[in-house]
Amino acid sequence: MSLTERDYEAALADLWQGQSDAAHDIGHLRRVWANCRRIAAAEGGADLEVLCAAAYLHDLVNLPKDAPNRHEASVLSARAAVDWLREAGFPAARLDAVAHAIAAHSFSAGIAPETAEARILQDADRLEALGAIGLARMFAVSGLMGGQIYDPDDPLAQHRPLDDRAFALDHLEVKLFPIVATMQTATGRDMAEERADWVAAFRTRLLREIG
Repeated sequence: MSLTERDYEAALADLWQGQSDAAHDIGHLRRVWANCRRIAAAEGGADLEVLCAAAYLHDLVNLPKDAPNRHEASVLSARAAVDWLREAGFPAARLDAVAHAIAAHSFSAGIAPETAEARILQDADRLEALGAIGLARMFAVSGLMGGQIYDPDDPLAQHRPLDDRAFALDHLEVKLFPIVATMQTATGRDMAEERADWVAAFRTRLLREIG
């Protein structure tokens, strides 16, 4: 049985009932899958059936950013994805590949990607933290957690420690700009560099506006 994007989205609409997270929604999954396709087309060597399943189910278990077991989210998602895929008739021989790609995509899990699908998914998901969509997601999450846009007295943290829990703008230096160096594929790295340049230009404009 071959599952389609529509099958995954219908399942997630049911599995995610009651969940409200602007940074991890169907739009996020569609964009990650689009990034996967673009990277896979350029890099080659990936099983697109495995990659599609992993892209759509990588956030199946989505724990809050401040949850004490946040680092377990990708492994829990991998297990839940395998259970759902098995019931849906997904090829059993590909389940381990899907599980590894999902488990390894996360920053906090610390699992090295060992397959083409895992490397592509990790890059595709991390690209979501850069560019215009990355900034939109960053500010949405920061607001949800009670953070300010920036420190009005020291927006670039020149005279204080960086604190991205308190100030969204600090997150650029704490986590977003370093993403470029973590990319696993040449195509993903090129995409990340372009998006990081755009984010830097946005910060320059923001600083100009706030004086």
